[in-house]
Amino acid sequence: MTDVKTLADRIEDLLPQTQCTKCGYPACRPYAEAVASGAASYNQCPPGGAEGIARLAALLGKPVIPLNSANGVERARPLAVIDEQLCIGCTLCMQACPVDAIVGAPKQMHTVIAGLCTGCDLCVPPCPVDCIATPAVTGDATGWAAWSQSQADAARLRHDRRVARLARERDAAEARAAVRRAAGATSHGAEPASASTAAPAAPATDDAEAKKRAIIQAALERARKKKEEMAAKGLGPLNTENVSAAVQAQIDAAEARRRRLDLGNADSDDKRGTGQPSGAPNNPR
Repeated sequence: MTDVKTLADRIEDLLPQTQCTKCGYPACRPYAEAVASGAASYNQCPPGGAEGIARLAALLGKPVIPLNSANGVERARPLAVIDEQLCIGCTLCMQACPVDAIVGAPKQMHTVIAGLCTGCDLCVPPCPVDCIATPAVTGDATGWAAWSQSQADAARLRHDRRVARLARERDAAEARAAVRRAAGATSHGAEPASASTAAPAAPATDDAEAKKRAIIQAALERARKKKEEMAAKGLGPLNTENVSAAVQAQIDAAEARRRRLDLGNADSDDKRGTGQPSGAPNNPR
């Protein structure tokens, strides 16, 4: 086990650390461990390209083989760019970015820090309004020629820090939930004093929700028009294959929230066709 771990460390050092998941694993480290254990081949990293395969082959004492086309193609490094006019501030791209290269806040415009972006494409699929493009920025340079060791080292550090931060946030959330459960169990059977104080806030909450719905609906309408224009030109979302389960779960959650708020384009069109008011709930129960 010690030898496999040491080999995994050496393999990880040769990976570009884009954390793109194109290899079929959630990050570079799990892929390195899979290669070390023999569970994965050493030709599954498109960002590393032919040179990356040659580096791994030399380490493993194996022949140089072509990149597995099922994992993608070697290409110039892309850079994520957010169309700020269409961004609705949903934060899904921030949640998907493996190296914290996107900054913003809920319901506020997001932007990509160009110097930190690894070109992983993971922010594209979860965007509900398709406002993220990934143009190539390295010309004819591909693979390791489009990426440096210092960039790889910095990306790995940011990824590891993000993983640690998310773990701390999960632990804190679980601790808060445990406290709430304990408080609820302690007060069970007692008269809920907070109920009467919470009731007057309902109208203000309703107004805030209505305003939020109107803002998001307007943004989605603008995005829908742009999508129609792109579809007419034969264009569509880029690089949406090999989406991880975690990112797919974020997409599903966003779509569920939009359906609950009656913001889905298809749902709204259906309801207009049937005469059901657009603000009516999806489930009459």
